[in-house]
Amino acid sequence: MRRREFILLASAGLAARPLSARAQQPAMPVIGFLHGATLEGYASMMAAFRKSLSEAGYSEGQNATIESRWAEGRLERLPELAADLVRRQVSVIFAGGGAEPALAAKAATSKIPIVFANGVDPVEVGLVTSLSRPGGNITGVSFLINTLGPKELEALHDLRPQATVMAALINPNLATTASQSQDVELAARALGVQIRVLHASTEREIETVFASLPQVQADGLVIGANAFFFSRRDQLVGLATRYSVPTVYPWREAGWRADELRS
Repeated sequence: MRRREFILLASAGLAARPLSARAQQPAMPVIGFLHGATLEGYASMMAAFRKSLSEAGYSEGQNATIESRWAEGRLERLPELAADLVRRQVSVIFAGGGAEPALAAKAATSKIPIVFANGVDPVEVGLVTSLSRPGGNITGVSFLINTLGPKELEALHDLRPQATVMAALINPNLATTASQSQDVELAARALGVQIRVLHASTEREIETVFASLPQVQADGLVIGANAFFFSRRDQLVGLATRYSVPTVYPWREAGWRADELRS
């Protein structure tokens, strides 16, 4: 999402809190930051987050505080992390890195404003009632990146038109796991190729998937969009290079890493 869009949304959330609720808050507003992946994988984006707040007049440590909670890929931790931010009485919660952080925040509070930024359909996963009228205490921006699986498969098929078997790597712990799998399966059927849907939610499982590609006879791999895979993009590109498997990613940052490995 664009930095200015987030700041406008977050500022609106701060302003929307009832006076009685804000009176109970410390003088310095506390911004809750909830994410499903790791700080290391999203360091540049966290820096941009802080810069954007500064441009909007919020300087961390001077007139605002940021309380960050990172699930580090362990999505089962998100409900407790969200509840911790609610206990901290933050002024607003930013939920990034997929639908799961936003869903956890929504379940934890119906009063604190929540702003999400992710790649899923917010109506499909139950974050909002509709795009035009989100309802409740939650709003945000979606890139709809989770819908790119079929396009990735088409691009891979263009690169390897003679291939008869392709694979897709999908995180099994997501609210969109079923829809991502179905999308690539339908796309494969339309292209006339077989698709092997493979699952991974840890670094070791990613290694195992790549090692299994010769056994499943896959001539190419599509990477499903999610925050954990994004945080492990260097590992994914490195393994694709090691196993010499044509791979299509949903983020351009993976392309930068691939260029580094080829140079």
